[in-house]
Amino acid sequence: MGVRSVTVGSFPIERFRGLLGEDYADVQRAVERAAGVFEGRAIWHINSTARGGGVAELLQSLLAYTHGAGVDTRWLVVESDPEFFAVTKRLHNRLHGAAGDGGDLGERERAAYEATLSGAARELRGQVGPLDVVFCHDPQTAGLVPMLARAGARVVWRCHIGVDEPNERAREAWRFLRPYVEAADALVFSRRQFVWEGIDPGRVWIVPPSIDAFSPKNQDLPDDSVAAILGVMGLAEASGPAPEFRRLDGSPARVERRAELDQDGPLPTDAPVIAQVSRWDALKDPAGVLAGFAAHLRDERAHLVLAGPDSSGVTDDPEGTRVLAEVRELRAGLPARVRERTHLACLPMDDVDENAAMVNAIQRRADVIVQKSLAEGFGLTITEAMWKGRPVVASCRGAIQDMIEDGVSGELLRDPTDLRAFAKRCDALLADPGRAARIGAAARERVRERFLGTRHLLQYLDLLEALLEPGRRGTKAPLH
Repeated sequence: MGVRSVTVGSFPIERFRGLLGEDYADVQRAVERAAGVFEGRAIWHINSTARGGGVAELLQSLLAYTHGAGVDTRWLVVESDPEFFAVTKRLHNRLHGAAGDGGDLGERERAAYEATLSGAARELRGQVGPLDVVFCHDPQTAGLVPMLARAGARVVWRCHIGVDEPNERAREAWRFLRPYVEAADALVFSRRQFVWEGIDPGRVWIVPPSIDAFSPKNQDLPDDSVAAILGVMGLAEASGPAPEFRRLDGSPARVERRAELDQDGPLPTDAPVIAQVSRWDALKDPAGVLAGFAAHLRDERAHLVLAGPDSSGVTDDPEGTRVLAEVRELRAGLPARVRERTHLACLPMDDVDENAAMVNAIQRRADVIVQKSLAEGFGLTITEAMWKGRPVVASCRGAIQDMIEDGVSGELLRDPTDLRAFAKRCDALLADPGRAARIGAAARERVRERFLGTRHLLQYLDLLEALLEPGRRGTKAPLH
C-alpha cells in the first residue's frame, strides 16, 4: 500500500509538425511559454494504474510530450488492497449512475478509502514541494486532494467519468467524494454536462481527452503487419511478414505473445469483421454486443471480435474477471453456426506497447468498430477507431456525443439496449462500403481537428498559467 513511481518518457513535440501544418506554430509558442511558467516547479500526476484503461494510456503519452518540452513531469500510481479498489470501483459505477455491485458507501468504506490515501500522503511528504502542481485523477485519488493542498501545492482534480443526467446513485458518489475535491484549486471534467451540481463554476475547466497519433495503438500499420500481428496473436492464420511495430519511444519492436482466445477457428481472410475493444466492464456491455450480433445481425458472412485486456493485468478493476466469465458463458451457449463467427480475445498486458499494437491491428482489420456502452465518460477507443478511418457505431452516451456527428463521422445509438437497432446499423455499414469509407474519412478528420494530444497540452497550459499567476491561489479561474 502506498505510491509507486512510474517512469516518464521524453518525446519530441516536433513529431506533430507535419501532422498539424500551420497549426503547429501555436504549439511552438506554447512550449516557449511553458519554459517560464514551470521553471523551478514539478508537475505531478497521480492515478491508480500504469497500464490498462484510458487514463493510463492518456498519461503515458501526454506526460512524455510534456517532459520532452522541458517540464519536470512525474507520475505516481496509488497501490492498495482489494478492499480499497472495491470501494473505488463502486464509486466509478455510481458516478456513471449505475448500481455496480450494489454495496454500501458508508463509514466503513470511507475508513478503508482514507486509510490507503493517508498512507500514500505520508509517502508524498517531502517529495511534493510548495511550488509544485499535482493532478489527482478520478475517484481513486480524490482523497489526496486536501492533504496535498495543506502541504502548499496547487492541486487539480481530474474527473474522467460522469453522466449527463445524474440520478441518486451518481449523487451518492458525489456526496462521498465532495469533501475531498472541494479543496482543489481547479476541477477538470471531460464535458460540461459532467460537472456536479453545487461545484463552484469559477474553478471548473472542461478538457476533453485526446489520443497520441504516434503511439503503438494509433500509428499507421501496413496491411501485411496487421495480418502478421493477428497471426501471432492466434486470431488469424499465421502470416509471412514480420509482426513489427514501433514502440512509444519510436524504437522498433515485434509482437511475440499469443492472446488468450475463445474461438472455434481463426478469422477468415475475406470475412467482414465487427469489433469492440474495451475493458471487460459491464458498463461497456460486451454481453449485449454479443447477444445483438447473435440474434439480429443479418449478414451471415460477418465475424465479431470482442477484445479486452487480460483482466489479471488491470489491478484497479476487480469486476473484470466476472464480466469476462459471463461473456464466455454466453458465447458457449450459442448455436454452433453463430458461435463459430465469434471471437473473444484477452490481450496480454506484460508489455503495454505490444498490447497496444494488438489493439491497433484488431481495429485496422475491422470493417465496423462498435462501442455499445451503457454509460461512458469519454471512450478513447472510439477516438482511436475514428483516427484509423473506421466507421463507428456507438452509444449516444457521455462524450461520445461530442466526438461523433451522427451519420457524418459515425453512427449514434439513441438506446444502447435496443439490440435490433444496433445490429441494423452494423448491417447497413457492411452493405454499403462506399458510405462506410466516407464516414471513416470524416471521422479521421474530426479527430485531427479536435482530439489530438497537442490540443490537450495547450488547454492544460492555459489552466496552469491561471493557477500559478501571482495572487491567483484561492481565486476563480474561468470556465472553459
